[in-house]
Amino acid sequence: MGLLTIGAFAKASRLSPKALRLYDELGLLTPARVDPVTGYRLYAPEQLDQARLVAWLRRLGMPLARIQHVRTMDAAAAAQEVRAFWAQVEAGTAARRDLATFLIDHLSRKDPAMSPTAKLLGIRYAALSDKGLVRESNQDTAYAGPRLLAVADGCGSQGAPASAAAVDALKHLETDSIPAGNLLNVLEDVIEQAKQAVRGVSGTDSSPKDTGTTLTAMLWTGSQLALVHIGDSRVYLLRDGELFQITHDHTMVQSMVDEGRLSVEEAASHPQRSLLVRALGPGADTTPDMRLHDAHREDRYLLCSDGLSTVVPTEDIHRVLSEISEPEQAVRELIALANGSGGPDNVSCVVADVMEFQQ
Repeated sequence: MGLLTIGAFAKASRLSPKALRLYDELGLLTPARVDPVTGYRLYAPEQLDQARLVAWLRRLGMPLARIQHVRTMDAAAAAQEVRAFWAQVEAGTAARRDLATFLIDHLSRKDPAMSPTAKLLGIRYAALSDKGLVRESNQDTAYAGPRLLAVADGCGSQGAPASAAAVDALKHLETDSIPAGNLLNVLEDVIEQAKQAVRGVSGTDSSPKDTGTTLTAMLWTGSQLALVHIGDSRVYLLRDGELFQITHDHTMVQSMVDEGRLSVEEAASHPQRSLLVRALGPGADTTPDMRLHDAHREDRYLLCSDGLSTVVPTEDIHRVLSEISEPEQAVRELIALANGSGGPDNVSCVVADVMEFQQ
């Protein structure tokens, strides 16, 4: 079979002539020959497989620059790259789904105080932070109050003041009244305030680019806990005897796990497992995860820095949360477990129990 005209090649590849001309200009799919007189593009039949691959990748929504990269790979590597791209798409969809769920819950929620049969729920809580056995200073900040629970894990030369500034920026939520229907705006505002506070700290440092902090916080609304999360600190929920991790680590290694590039076991010992892809700090992606959690009586929440989660097995965390009833004793035991495992990092814990109070 001889060379195909652009029209015939477009029909066979299911790409429009307009798309083929664009891909030629971008160097993505170059014709086998261009007629020197007419300028007509002519394509070889063996180019059809490449063209069809480009068409399918465009249907997936893959950017042209990434398609150019995939096109140069062998089949196995190309398959891995498509898998990684789709994992990123699903992660983005999941983030938008979480926001949609947040909005639906927020817009449809009813104030329990308006119901004559509503039970009065509240939280009892404890917070503790420790520098561990290896680090010279503590860059973590942990806070717990009647309405606000927060953990921040600072990094860089000004990590300690950065984490403290981020949490301090949220503390006005303890006393400020939040108008009905304004929760989402309040959370967005406090994240911006926390960003500005961290920027103010890093601006006093001669090397501001290495200063930042994670921020994981929950705001008690009377019947729900609103979660804001950036970084690799975590929130666990103990409900009906089962332990759930309700945050997603914003680390490069977790992204590689999500994309199928690493197994969970490989991630646990990866040398870059603490490298963040989201944080509060100069030049970082500061997009938060936000969710609403309906509170159930006897729920127990744990907020912790990675100084706990990376060294203490999940089953031990589960045991402590299940067996020790007092929040203050629970946080002390969790930190003792981290230090008993070598205490290689600062460790912070906040434990909060949802309880029914007498009206």
